[in-house]
Amino acid sequence: MLSALRSTLPRPGAVARVAVCFAPRAAAFHAGRPLARASAVDEVERFVDNTDVLIVGAGPAGLSAAIRFKQLANDAGKDLRVMVIEKGAEVGAHMLSGNVLEPRALNELIPDWKAKGAPLNTPVSRDKMSFLTKTSAIPIPHPPQMHNHGNYIISLNQFVRWLGEQAEELGVEVYPGFAGAKPLLSADGQHVVGVQVGDQMIRHFKLRDEGKFQTYGIGLKEVWEVPKENHEMGLVAHSIGWPTDFKTYQGSFLYHWTDAPENGRYLISLGMVVGLDYWNVNLRPYMEFQRWKHHPTIAKVLQGGTCISYGARALNEGGLQSLPRLAFPGGALVGCAAGFMNVPKIKGTHTAMKSGMLAAEAAFAQLQDKESVAAEEEPVVEPLHLQSYQTAFEKSWIYDELYQVRNVRPSFHNPLGLYGGIIWSGLDTLFLKGRTPFTFSHGAPDHTTLLPKSECPPIEYPKPDGVLSFDLLENVARTGTNHNHNQPAHLRPRDPEVQVKQNLPKYDGPEAKFCPAGVYEYVETEQPYTLSDGTQANKKFVINAQNCIHCKTCDIKDPAQNIDWTTPEGSGGPNYVLT
Repeated sequence: MLSALRSTLPRPGAVARVAVCFAPRAAAFHAGRPLARASAVDEVERFVDNTDVLIVGAGPAGLSAAIRFKQLANDAGKDLRVMVIEKGAEVGAHMLSGNVLEPRALNELIPDWKAKGAPLNTPVSRDKMSFLTKTSAIPIPHPPQMHNHGNYIISLNQFVRWLGEQAEELGVEVYPGFAGAKPLLSADGQHVVGVQVGDQMIRHFKLRDEGKFQTYGIGLKEVWEVPKENHEMGLVAHSIGWPTDFKTYQGSFLYHWTDAPENGRYLISLGMVVGLDYWNVNLRPYMEFQRWKHHPTIAKVLQGGTCISYGARALNEGGLQSLPRLAFPGGALVGCAAGFMNVPKIKGTHTAMKSGMLAAEAAFAQLQDKESVAAEEEPVVEPLHLQSYQTAFEKSWIYDELYQVRNVRPSFHNPLGLYGGIIWSGLDTLFLKGRTPFTFSHGAPDHTTLLPKSECPPIEYPKPDGVLSFDLLENVARTGTNHNHNQPAHLRPRDPEVQVKQNLPKYDGPEAKFCPAGVYEYVETEQPYTLSDGTQANKKFVINAQNCIHCKTCDIKDPAQNIDWTTPEGSGGPNYVLT
């Protein structure tokens, strides 16, 4: 495939036969519609480099694809070039997850990972599941998918850095700070000649059938160091219920782990996932998370501890029903770009890794008899279409996993909400095991589920105390996020007036409530001003793009679908630690 890599600065480009896309919902524009703002740097002449395989995103899926391809190439004595580009300042800087790792894919990819020093320092010792009321925790059984015997509590941030080292040892070229932000298509639009990832590629090639859509949750996480007496090494605790209402899909976690095999710190990873199909415009996911930490069972663990890190990101929760077709002329979708998360397991790293491995095997099967294009100045190659990757996925254990639990997440769309979902999920996971002759559909796209403010009860949140709970901007400082002030805006309203004309009067400005980084706010103006339709307004919609931690919630939940989250320049965004 001919693929010219373009970033927002004059950096090297690349020509590749196949591009493997990893990052979720990250692209420079929506197919068929121009950018809201064009940048002068788009016209800068760029260097071009050639590669056989280009992988966008140095996450678990992208790096697993790179490692697997190089393993196959090296074993066959083929000198094929593999490049990985990553928008974070360094590998792992943008990685955030719970994370309890099921090592199934890792065992397949790198069987001797223990000898190679993989940072899996904390095997799970015990599982616990609770239903929370405001003051108590009621033990409840958990589905078999949540049994974590043989799994490890990890920092995905640390683990991905290690994967990057393994890739480079095999000869993979990894380039942090390079964002795959500007796509180019062939003149007829039928195959990729540039870099474009996530939903935008799905739309252009119509990889998802009409009526199908992805559904998301927002995951918020902190990492704490706590006194030894508060710590139970290897404990994995999950909870549902309080503090949200029964109509809102929400769950929380608290994992006890350490960051080193010897003399490691006593760490707690804790967080909350709120389904972005929530209905109440007054709900603030960040404040729900902060309030949850004051529950007696959580507060006693954190007492005397110190918060080290904070972060947030959107999670693909749609499962099998939301998966697009995985291959297109010139590329393939792996990991979060497709959405392989197993919701009942609360895990997606192992499936992401396996998807990357399957894509790599499909790519190598087509490239093994070809010569590398890396040394050619102007190579002429046909784009690869990895249709065998789709077939391999459908025969893999990823498909089996997702099929078995396909009805769990959509079962929460019922009149009883949380309670009905718990009843069905217990029946399905413990007894039916996915063998039902039907498949539930998801209710509606997340951006359509908010009710008008006139129909929503208020929610009163306690003021953060600075000990267990924190002001939003205090936590944003813990992300280390930063963006070049001179770069083109990466958060782009299509119509600059829609938020004030539509979202503010009808939904009370939900952007300021769902954003976990304080990016959006409505600010009073000194004098009323006139909008294009002649109406008067006394507030302006302000975007503090410098705060953005790349969670992409705004692109998903905005009821007007007016905000486009586009890929910023490389090296910008959060610089997560231990997440």
